[in-house]
Amino acid sequence: MVCARNELHNLTELLPLLDGQVYPAFDVLVMDDRSTDGTQHFLENEISHLSRVRFIRIDKDYDHVTPKKYAVTIALKKALHPVVLLTDADCRPAGTDWLAGMVGALNKPGTDIVLGFSPYEYQPGLLNWLIRIETLFTAVQYVSLALAGRPYMGVGRNLMYRRQLFFDNRGFYSHMSVLGGDDDLFINEVATSRNTAVSLDPDTFTWSKPKESWADWRMQKRRHLHVGKHYKPGHKLRLGLLTGSHVLMWWLGLTVGLTLLAVWQVGRPFTDVDRLLLEVVGGLFVLRLVAFWGIVGRISYRLAHTVHWVMMPLMDVTLAVYYIVMGLNTYINRRRKIYWR
Repeated sequence: MVCARNELHNLTELLPLLDGQVYPAFDVLVMDDRSTDGTQHFLENEISHLSRVRFIRIDKDYDHVTPKKYAVTIALKKALHPVVLLTDADCRPAGTDWLAGMVGALNKPGTDIVLGFSPYEYQPGLLNWLIRIETLFTAVQYVSLALAGRPYMGVGRNLMYRRQLFFDNRGFYSHMSVLGGDDDLFINEVATSRNTAVSLDPDTFTWSKPKESWADWRMQKRRHLHVGKHYKPGHKLRLGLLTGSHVLMWWLGLTVGLTLLAVWQVGRPFTDVDRLLLEVVGGLFVLRLVAFWGIVGRISYRLAHTVHWVMMPLMDVTLAVYYIVMGLNTYINRRRKIYWR
């Protein structure tokens, strides 16, 4: 299932890839949400050779529900099969076995949800680097917690669940007016240790096209951060502690290091307290850095090697700065309205 608004270029590339999935019984449902770029003409006149593709046109929006959630809800009502696999128009499946692989992860008894991974394509430049490391670290968090029996989110670029699960839990009822959250807020509400699986098979990845302008990327991150405040309290606490400890460790390490450097510069000899502080803080800092390097680097290798392990220390400090900047940006722009394209 694909919900799209003004995604003509992406749909022309994506739909043949979805139609060509190797699986016995499925259909591709495209929700055209008020597109004005020729998407409707394309779907009506140029996809007859794609036998599995259907589409529904949405011509208006409603005050009581956000456009994306309305489109997803209608799609789930009109779907022909009991399981739905979601992706975005700017994503591309890794191959023709994407659908089969995701369904395979659903076969364990009691499983209703499969969380997939969707890395971003490599492009040169600082923005792409930031997008890839933030996406990787987000995946490290939600994949690790899901495998530990504490699932809290999924990404709509690669997400599968049973339709009945959606309707049994009243769909998006509790957050219909929240822009975003059609993927992570829904999963945050309904995912448990018993009904959630994770697929780490590279054949089940979907590769996403990254934002190419800082403005588009900032808007996307504001939507994600806006949604995060609606997570369950326990999930917000865990993520807050993880983010806070990340920033605190770098702040503490740099503060102690610069202070001791200043002491050395003025010529005052180190005291026993100075040495103890340097050993304790320095040891903790190095230990955490090595642990981050080893753990995240190993997981990155499993997740399409999107960030090379040699770059882990740089990724670590970049994320600390990113958390501070994005936190301030979100606070400053907290009253600005957010839109879905």
